[in-house]
Amino acid sequence: MSLGLHHRAVVADAHNDLLMAVSARPPKRWGSYFRERWLPQLREGGVDIQVLPVFIDEQYRPEGALRQTLRMIECGHAIAEANAGHVALCLDGADIDRALADDKIALVLALESAPGVDASVELFSTLHRLGVRIASIAHWGRTPLADGSRENATGSRLTAPGVEALREMERLGMLFDISHLGDSGVAHVLELASRPLIATHSCARALRDHHRNLTDEQIRGVARTGGVVCVNFVADFLTDDESKVSVERVVDHIEHVVSVAGIDHVGLGADFLDEIIADLTPPCCENADDEDPLFRFPGLEGPADMPRVTEAMVRRGLPEEDIRKILGGNTRRLMSTHMG
Repeated sequence: MSLGLHHRAVVADAHNDLLMAVSARPPKRWGSYFRERWLPQLREGGVDIQVLPVFIDEQYRPEGALRQTLRMIECGHAIAEANAGHVALCLDGADIDRALADDKIALVLALESAPGVDASVELFSTLHRLGVRIASIAHWGRTPLADGSRENATGSRLTAPGVEALREMERLGMLFDISHLGDSGVAHVLELASRPLIATHSCARALRDHHRNLTDEQIRGVARTGGVVCVNFVADFLTDDESKVSVERVVDHIEHVVSVAGIDHVGLGADFLDEIIADLTPPCCENADDEDPLFRFPGLEGPADMPRVTEAMVRRGLPEEDIRKILGGNTRRLMSTHMG
């Protein structure tokens, strides 16, 4: 029953860093590598909408950040062009509807922390022209726009360019992503936002006290804007006890966010880090013992495992209509009505 429900539903994953892995290959291999490595997983997992964040590794910052941003955006376009029978790069809700009607996976480009922009807020317009439809303005640390969650102790709100960036994204029809933003920055955004917000990959701090997770107040704030909180699958954000890492723990966070935000404001943002890390690590270092073991999540390691989340929600007794909303209905609605 659960597998049938999963494949009948629209499944949206608001965060998969696969562009990092694909763009690490030679450009002539981008389309074929995606087709060989990632497309089968997405199909097996029933993923219908896949957000592709552009995350810039430390080695490119700051001097090469914009170049690598453009390179990864080009990679997203190349993937879509080389696999036009299977995926489509989508700019708005109508594009997503057409892709789903044609049994294609709808791809949506996003920026994670936007280091290629920094304080040059006018570049959001340029990147919007290139297809970017979601953006965040901080990651772990400090940017010219805001502080990330690891800098919570500073109590810093958005900078003047950060406020300008929020306004520009709202004008353009880009969804503002609060994942990774520091607590004071989130509060500032909630004061200023005039359009729905998204948290593309965040868990509940009430269940795991980690700075990367959202407080109940922040979750309620996103819901009040009409936005969606997409629950992250990274083990370290789900629990601090390795023995409790399980798909059931993902559902614990889903149920908590539902209880706080309401059923219309919850989605999924998997963030399958383990495969990305393994794919980008040189062979000499694959078995390095200094990697945080809680990033490893046996049984929920990639897009092909997505049906296991549906199975766990069915076991928990969630109604089918609620499961459909969580799997992707809410994220699709947000994109269809507020992205363009």
